[in-house]
Amino acid sequence: MINPLSSSFVIGFLGAGQLARMSALQAFRFGMQVAVFSDRPEFEPVQFMTPRSFSGSFSDAESMMEFARSCDIITLENEFIDSEILKELRDRSGTPVFPSPESFALIENKRIEKETFESAGIPVTPYAVVRSADDLHRFGQTCGWPFLLKSSKGGYDGYGNETVKSPEEAERAFTKLGGYAGHEILAEGFVNFTHELSVQVARNETGYVVYPCCETVQENHICVAVKAPAPVSPEIQKKAQELALLATEAIDGKGIFAFEFFLTTSGEVLLNESAPRPHNSGHYTIEGCVTSQFENHVRAVCGLPLGSPALMKPAAVMINLLGTRNQSAVIEKAEALLAEPNGHLHHYGKLESKKGRKMAHYTLLGDDVEETYLRAKELSHGIEI
Repeated sequence: MINPLSSSFVIGFLGAGQLARMSALQAFRFGMQVAVFSDRPEFEPVQFMTPRSFSGSFSDAESMMEFARSCDIITLENEFIDSEILKELRDRSGTPVFPSPESFALIENKRIEKETFESAGIPVTPYAVVRSADDLHRFGQTCGWPFLLKSSKGGYDGYGNETVKSPEEAERAFTKLGGYAGHEILAEGFVNFTHELSVQVARNETGYVVYPCCETVQENHICVAVKAPAPVSPEIQKKAQELALLATEAIDGKGIFAFEFFLTTSGEVLLNESAPRPHNSGHYTIEGCVTSQFENHVRAVCGLPLGSPALMKPAAVMINLLGTRNQSAVIEKAEALLAEPNGHLHHYGKLESKKGRKMAHYTLLGDDVEETYLRAKELSHGIEI
């Protein structure tokens, strides 16, 4: 591989949404060229930024081959691809892929992910694969109602997830999620928790860095805000960070990884989900940390030394700005956001706004987490996109 800091070095992103866009901005800072592969019919945010734009299918390595051969290294923006396709793409093109297909295979769907982390001694939320009405009823009797049904592959932001409160609801949701059509469906028990936590880890052959433990604020299975550091004890923060690093090592991960946890009412820290890429819960790191998750994403996969994850101020809060109606994307009533000292607005460049779609985010830095959170909520209230 040529020197990643050469102006002829090409980093490729599988996926062309806002996560790849924000990583690409850091790649451009290092003088790299950026290639992108999209599986969407519409034009995506990164495709406006580079002439090296390719489109096709994530389920066909051949359709990605021209893209792969144009790159010096390939990395992921999402996990909507199979590890065998990634392996074929790497082996046939000769272009390294990070996280590696072998690492990705250990977490590529929710069942495998749970099994991998359980085997590493990491506590996870209670779960079972369900294949029939009997399985649904049995899980409800064992773990209690309500519980969550999840598509094993491909769910995000509430898509592919259904909360069920009775056997009848469970069967309807199982049908809706494709359980009777052969899709693998996971049942997950609800846990009594006080906080939802998240930690990012960057790791490569030069070492690793662990980001602060932050809290994610959820509404309808969508993260609406992030508080860093999480308003929990230093001992709990450290525990989540230790488990996140252990999980990264369990898959021999090279890249940036995110891990979401529940802090239970009994004080347990349970791993809920992971992501082999930058994560929405780490957006605060752009202004909030010495080195953002996006910069360390690029550094990690390219084998460069990793940057410090230390907070720049005592508090960093991120508010997700969701689409409020279906129309061409424009942020309205944002004057107060832009005028606020230590406030930072990020518009993702998606052409079309949809109600509930992640369109932008706002980060506010401060000296106290709860005060900064209340101020950020106040400033972002009434924003229309």
